[in-house]
Amino acid sequence: MKKSLVIIFAATLALAACNNYKKGPGGLMYTIHKSEGKEKIKEGDIIKLNFIQKNEKDSIMANTYDLEQPQVFPVGKKMYAGDMNDVLYLFGEGDSATFKLDLDTMAKHSGQPKPEALKNDKYLIFTVKVETVLHKDPKEADSVFQNKARDFFQKDYQASIAKHKASEDGKIKKYIADNNLKVQTTASGLQYVISNPGSAQKPVVGDTIMVNYTGKLATKKTDGKDNIFDTSDAKKAKEAGKFNAQAQYGPRAFALGQAIPGFDEGLQLLGKGGKATFIIPSKLGYGENGMPQGGINPFTPLVFEVELTDIKKPVAAPATAPVATAPVKK
Repeated sequence: MKKSLVIIFAATLALAACNNYKKGPGGLMYTIHKSEGKEKIKEGDIIKLNFIQKNEKDSIMANTYDLEQPQVFPVGKKMYAGDMNDVLYLFGEGDSATFKLDLDTMAKHSGQPKPEALKNDKYLIFTVKVETVLHKDPKEADSVFQNKARDFFQKDYQASIAKHKASEDGKIKKYIADNNLKVQTTASGLQYVISNPGSAQKPVVGDTIMVNYTGKLATKKTDGKDNIFDTSDAKKAKEAGKFNAQAQYGPRAFALGQAIPGFDEGLQLLGKGGKATFIIPSKLGYGENGMPQGGINPFTPLVFEVELTDIKKPVAAPATAPVATAPVKK
């Protein structure tokens, strides 16, 4: 599904859902937008699900469409009426729906207070599309089902990787065209635009460098905003929902030569005070494996906006330098 269609889809469903919610157990509210009439999900099944999670202020908290990677997980036993598993039992493969989980019910049964970000909300809202359901036959041995599930989703995952690989060049070209960039390309395939070359002295491997940076995907989010996965800019981190109170914002220090190849190569083109945009193909980034914990799929091109604020030469014997957290090698 193209990004524009996802936006229209989500907006249409949200509008249609406003006055059509049904009441479920435990304060649950739900509306089914489309039903394929297939067998309902049950405990023990394994499902692949796309979803958009919002708070009551309509702010998006999570979106699998932005990551281009649906979630796959086994459906567990409901712990109380109106919990996440309970609502999944209402749907089948191909169904789309919006539901509201009652946060007071959740807090009561979990014994935990509402999350700080949702303390003034009554509901946590999901718009979901059930992509695939692998049903477990009650007569089937667990080991047999697990082997079947592994084989099924392994094939599905490989198909997803192939899709990412096939679309990578198109994503890079579209980003360059949409931003009207006049890029230069190195022999390795790194594409870049230097807005300020900085000083004549360039860093070399082994130097400690101080860098302000924002790393993002080449594709935008469904709301049209940059798909930022990490940044040294506190304001951008807050706007992108990536702020970490434990992180140190501002220029970050790391040893040149310890980052992903495209980032290392690009920074050696700049002097102190230099600014640039790097468009890094996956072969110079996280490659065919991606970095799942950072929301980076296999064969994903990356874009970095960087400012090299300082270059520090080693004084004596090379020492271990602080290493940045975002664009480092796996």
